[in-house]
Amino acid sequence: MSKAVVLLSGGLDSTTTLAQALADGCEVTALSFRYGQRHTKELDSAEKVCRHFKVNHVVIDLNLSSFRSALTRDDIDVPMDREGELSETIPVTYVPARNIVFLSTAAAPCESVDADRIYIGANVVDYSGYPDCRPEFFEAYEEMLARGTKTGVEGKPIRIMTPILHSSKADIVRIGKKLGAPLQYTWSCYNGGEKACGHCDSCRLRLEGFRQAGFKDEIPYEDGVQQ
Repeated sequence: MSKAVVLLSGGLDSTTTLAQALADGCEVTALSFRYGQRHTKELDSAEKVCRHFKVNHVVIDLNLSSFRSALTRDDIDVPMDREGELSETIPVTYVPARNIVFLSTAAAPCESVDADRIYIGANVVDYSGYPDCRPEFFEAYEEMLARGTKTGVEGKPIRIMTPILHSSKADIVRIGKKLGAPLQYTWSCYNGGEKACGHCDSCRLRLEGFRQAGFKDEIPYEDGVQQ
């Protein structure tokens, strides 16, 4: 059985990716980060997901609160109801080099537990324009790991697995449902209220994905949000 480290935020995409890693027959360690994000609701969701799947869950503290992003700084507002195509510009919710930091951190436990792959729920179809969610980024990063890790130079490089990279949000919902992922536990909203706001980029993409997939999103939304 292959061993894998899965980056798990607690959101829809990463939870479906975790389900795919298990379906692929991997022995999984789920890795989450407390990095100074606006709220910890997604970490609570990640813990629920891991309990559901009975997988080991590791949470690492990384202080990225000084990075210029609406997800780490209270003085930068999260965009709401953005007009136009969400992927036209890189929004202020982009956390500088976040996936570079996360993947680098994940490579260490990979080598420590003899895992040969990292799963990440990145997506280039329905996304917010982040440069570290693109195929060319992951190809380059995999090459870097091949050259900069012990396993890489010994001929057993760590692979970066991106199973939903080219899937639409509706496809991701369908895949998650098919694999039995507990999507009712996931949290995607950039804001940390009792209910999802329904207006940030992440909520809008999620809601549209559930609509197109023909499923009702089971998480609670603020009053007046059309599901």
